[in-house]
Amino acid sequence: MKKFSRAGLSQPYSPNRHAGNLEGLHSLEERVAYLLHIVKQSKRPPDNMLFFVMYDIESTRVRNQIVKYLLKNGCTRVQKSIFLADLPIDTYEKIRSELAQVQQCYENEDSILIVPISTDYLQSMKVIGKNIDIDLIMNTRNTLFF
Repeated sequence: MKKFSRAGLSQPYSPNRHAGNLEGLHSLEERVAYLLHIVKQSKRPPDNMLFFVMYDIESTRVRNQIVKYLLKNGCTRVQKSIFLADLPIDTYEKIRSELAQVQQCYENEDSILIVPISTDYLQSMKVIGKNIDIDLIMNTRNTLFF
């Protein structure tokens, strides 16, 4: 918590923020494959919760701390500011509680969204902007052989 509060208090507002270090971010195809792997698991633990964490944070230092925190707690980066997690409910509650505390540490205009999602909704996702054939990855396209 101290890292978060120090990061938020010492950083001035920057409207043209930089994306930060994205070296660990896999290609879009790999990220989509990971999402679909979660959906297709035959034996997901019954006490796990599937959820997205999305944020819009002004301070680069706070943003970097949030990224490290989410990765350390088992979340997977889907896009620059979107993480997906398939974690036990108690871990979900811990993340939700600690991110709420971060939000209260300093005056800001930031927002952090934590959105629970079902595997059905995740399975019906559509990717817009890149040429990825979700139907082909999910094996839902029908093929007719003669």
